[in-house]
Amino acid sequence: MSGVLEKSAVKRVVAAMETFSIKGEIKVLAETAKSAAEAAAGLGILVGQIASSIIFKLPDQSPLLVITSGRHRVDTELVASKLGVEKLERVDADYVKESSGFSIGGVAPIGWLTSPAITLIDEALNDYEVIWVAAGHPHAVFPTSYSELLGCTDAKSMMVGMVAK
Repeated sequence: MSGVLEKSAVKRVVAAMETFSIKGEIKVLAETAKSAAEAAAGLGILVGQIASSIIFKLPDQSPLLVITSGRHRVDTELVASKLGVEKLERVDADYVKESSGFSIGGVAPIGWLTSPAITLIDEALNDYEVIWVAAGHPHAVFPTSYSELLGCTDAKSMMVGMVAK
């Protein structure tokens, strides 16, 4: 997987990691980390330690970033209710790329082209000392902590889902 660290999206994540003094190093996985299960298997960790960055569209068309534990699915009705909006819209790959600068499977919670309107982080991620997030490419991840991720994303902590994957 040579060249992954040279991708512009990964370089944006590295720059953001430096800005926020995140000490973890990016790990390039032999297999893709497009799903939480794939990432966990590649790292030899629990699926709940994977922090998946999922993008939705708010009613005003702005992006909502939900950082959820790999052991959960986002309950869109619950999140919409907590945010006081009618519903969350699913988005396509083009919307993800345009709003974040990342391709699906490699969406990082930091290093966005433009900041999401709202960022939520799943409280379940606080159950783990170390969590892993995408680093701008489907083969790249980095370790962090719940509190570090909470601080550098300016996220609101919330239980975002309870349905096991």
